[in-house]
Amino acid sequence: MRATRTLAYARPMPPKLVEILSADEIRRTLNRLASQIVERSGDLSNLVLVGIYTRGVPLAEMLARQIEILEQKQVAIGSLDITFYRDDLDKINLRTPEKTDMPFDLSGKTVILVDDVIFKGRTIRAALNAVSEYGRPEVIRLAVLVDRGHREVPIHPDFTGKKLPTSKDEKVKVYLQEPDGRDAVELIRASNLLKE
Repeated sequence: MRATRTLAYARPMPPKLVEILSADEIRRTLNRLASQIVERSGDLSNLVLVGIYTRGVPLAEMLARQIEILEQKQVAIGSLDITFYRDDLDKINLRTPEKTDMPFDLSGKTVILVDDVIFKGRTIRAALNAVSEYGRPEVIRLAVLVDRGHREVPIHPDFTGKKLPTSKDEKVKVYLQEPDGRDAVELIRASNLLKE
């Protein structure tokens, strides 16, 4: 009698989503970051928050609102699109650049670059190059909602919402009311292979 065998094959599983920060946790994190920025910045009339497209822009606006609540002072906000300052333009799908909005000279200012996630650090390096087109700030600092590690350049945030150890094949996705309709941070784990 001939034995039959069942062939094993791999079927991809859908990616696993893990919530890292809820809407309330994001709110509390931004409150803490705003307090730290105020404490380190001194003269708020000299402070400029510069959001990096895409989600760094609404984060900068949220931080500015929280600073105004804490200190009853409005903080200047700018937005920066670093598309043409990247060193990997040949490796990415080039999107239509957003409009950089920097309606003031940054010379002598305390500039806080704001981004949602820092990974390899190349986006921030490009942002530093872009900022130099708008003056010579007194100091440039970096605020990020999530630091997921794996830096390829020597850049470190001054203000960090959450440090999140990740593997290189995982992704961190930040959702904000503007433009996503909800506030959350999720870790997307790579698909597992299931043997049957």
